[in-house]
Order: sequence, then structure tokens, then C-alpha cells
Amino acid sequence: MTASDVAATKGSDGEPTLDRSVTLWQITLYGLGSMLGAGIYGLIGQAAGQLGSAVWMAFIVSMIAAMLTGLSYANIVSRYPKAGGAAYVTQRAYMIPLLSYVVGLTVVCSGLTSIATQSNVVAESLAKLFSLTIPIWVLAIGFLMVIGGILLRGIKECMWFNAVCTVIEATGLLIVIASGVSYWGDQNLLTFPPEASHNGEFGAIAILIMQGAVLTFFSFIGFEDMLNVAEEVKDARRNMPVAIIMAMVAATLIYMAVAITAVSVIPWNELPKALALVAVVEKAWPWFPPIILSVITIFAVANTALVNWVMGSRLLYGMSRQGLMPQAFGKVNASRRTPHVAIMAIFAIVVVLSLIGDIKALASSTVLLLLTVFTVVNVALVILKQREPAPEGSFEVPVIVPALGALVCSSLIVVRLFQTGDFTAPAIAIGLIAAITALYFLTGAGKDQERLQRFIAQEEAAEA
Repeated sequence: MTASDVAATKGSDGEPTLDRSVTLWQITLYGLGSMLGAGIYGLIGQAAGQLGSAVWMAFIVSMIAAMLTGLSYANIVSRYPKAGGAAYVTQRAYMIPLLSYVVGLTVVCSGLTSIATQSNVVAESLAKLFSLTIPIWVLAIGFLMVIGGILLRGIKECMWFNAVCTVIEATGLLIVIASGVSYWGDQNLLTFPPEASHNGEFGAIAILIMQGAVLTFFSFIGFEDMLNVAEEVKDARRNMPVAIIMAMVAATLIYMAVAITAVSVIPWNELPKALALVAVVEKAWPWFPPIILSVITIFAVANTALVNWVMGSRLLYGMSRQGLMPQAFGKVNASRRTPHVAIMAIFAIVVVLSLIGDIKALASSTVLLLLTVFTVVNVALVILKQREPAPEGSFEVPVIVPALGALVCSSLIVVRLFQTGDFTAPAIAIGLIAAITALYFLTGAGKDQERLQRFIAQEEAAEA
């Protein structure tokens, strides 16, 4: 155990600190669980509709694209293993509190919409599975109370719950692979839709693969969730980069195997017509009880909600320590070592969002905002590499990596804007940025210079 692993219960300011107890395998499962969401069950069919039986290629290309930003995040978290993630590194690089505030709350908003959506999905799934007549909103709030209770108990409990859910959702995908592995080799895995590929024209195929990569790119962005629990990971400078890379590689291998299985069992042009992976198991193993996959999906959705809630609460905590959010959000419960005020604040907001119901447009807009955040953070790393020497023993990547990461993410923004022709999501994204900016000035965020200077002094003392 290194000196950084000595988990003092109080910081230099006398306040309780977060519990640095998360191990390498726990944070790896945490990241993998964030990536292996329930969305893959429908995503395969959607991607097959675009790419044909070559859908597996989209996951390779999107993993390479996502890995650029993932490696940047690994570099950042090894240099600065702090809660607050993107907001922290943005402030450190640009020194513009407004930009840091917008970046931080943008990531929080993406988590809030995800949690609210997942709560309704779980509620509807439970009602259907057990033929319940209880109102959906009651089940959704009950689910949120359970997840919130786990978060309040402590990071150890969160990690154990996450580990169980991740193993269960990975098992679901392994079931899909096992059911159809005997079909491997039955189909040509380089068949593209004739019309879209202009009957095999190279340029058209390249465009198809890039479009598929855009669609599957978001299967790999769990590194954002990992960044925000860095203060609770043992030997974070070493373990976090390893965990990010292992989680992304493991997710890629699973996704590619699932994609190959799906198009081997069911013709690619039939996959978009059904919940693809469920249909694969039904055809390959007609004796397999379908209820098992339904239960697995519930665990996968619950895991996504947990991970996003952990991320959001730690981001609010970190922003509070920087003087960008109310001081109460930076409070840590002395016995449980959790940011309890931030956790409860998220609960209150998510309950309201879950009662609204359909927030798909809002969720779609936060995807664009996350790409913007990734671009800002990649550029921030380029700036920091030029300005600050690398700490001894930190994981470092060449400056070309964040530069390319910024280029890829900004390109994806353009593709997302013009691929569908629907500008509702961009309009909402711009409106959300405007609302966050207005909130910054209305609340006087970033004006607490005394707290900000105290935070900077503590950081400099810790690094010295």
C-alpha cells in the first residue's frame, strides 16, 4: 500500500473525506458495467440495418475513436485523481470558472436524464414482469429510493452492487454468444446493404462504416463515469488508467462477439425488425426461458442508473470544493464517507424528471453536449501538457492523442447535426447551455474566491 492509500478520515480543513477503498478490479467492473448497458440489446439491430453483416466493424472503428478520448481521460486521472472530473481539469487548464461550470453541469445533466429514463424503464419492466397494477410513477420512485439508499450507505456498497449487476449483464451477453457460437461461419461477415453501399463501392462502404461507428461510439463512453470516482480509488494514479483501458478492451471484445453472433444466427436485414439479441436467443435456443433475459435487462438498467448517480454526486461534490457549487454539496457524511447532500439533491431532481415521463429529446441533446465536453477536455489536456510537467509515475500519452481525440469528437458533433436533419436536439442543447450560463450568473457561482483559493492551496500542498 502506498502513502496515497492511507485513507485519512479528515482532510487538512478538518472536514470528513471520501473513502479511498475502491480496488482495481472494482473500478474496472464499474467502467465495464457503465459500457455494457441494456441499450446494446436494441443497438445491434439498428447498426445491422446500416452496415449489414459487417456490423462488427463499427465496434472496432468506434472503439479506436473512443479510445483516443479514453486514453486522454486515463492521462488526466493519473495526473489529477480528483472528484469533479471534467470540471476540475477544465478549470485547471482554462482558468475560466464559467466554462468549468457549464462543462460540469452538462455532464451532470446527462446523468440526470439517464437516471430518470432508467427509473421509468425499470418500473415498466417490473410491472410487466410481475403483472403489477401499481402506478408506474410509484414503482419508479421506489426504485430511485433503493438506489439512493445504496449510495448513501457508502462507496463500498455501491461497488459491490455494481459488481453484481455487471456480472449479471455480462452474463446476459455471454448467453447470447453461447447460444449462437455454433452458427459462426455460416454467414459472410462482409456483406453490406447493396443500395446503401452502391453495390460494394469502396467510398460508400467507408461512409457506411463511419456512420455505424458514430452509432456505436456511445457504447464506450463509460470512462467519463470512472473519472469522477478517482478520489475513492486506491493508488488511483496507477489503477485508473489500467482500469479504463481494460474496461474498453473487454467491452469491445464482448460487443464484437455479440455482433458476429447476431448476424450469424439471424440475417442482418431481419435484425432491425425485432429486439435483436432476444430474437437471437429465441431462435438459437428456443428452450431458453425468455424471462431470464428480461430480468438481466432490469439489472443492466439499474446498474446504469447507479453509475450515473455516483458520477453526478461526485461531480457536484468536486465542483463544490472548487467553489463552483453551493458549499453544502461538498459536505461528506462523517460515518458513511459519502457526499450525502449531493446525493439527495440528485434524488430530488430525478424524481421530478421521472414524473415528466418522455424526456427522449432532452437525453438526445445531452449526447451532443457530452461530445462537446470531450472536445473541451481533450484540448485541456493538450494545454496542460504544454504548461505543467508530468508528475512522477503518472500515465502519459503523446500530445497527438488528445489532439486527435478532440478532432474525432468535434467531427462526431458535425455528423450528429447533419446525419438526421432533425435539429430539435441541437436546439435543446443550446437552450440547456444558455440555462446553465444564466444559472451561473444568477447564483453567483465561482464568486467565492476565498473557497477557491483555499482549494487551490490544498491542491498545491498535496502535490508538493
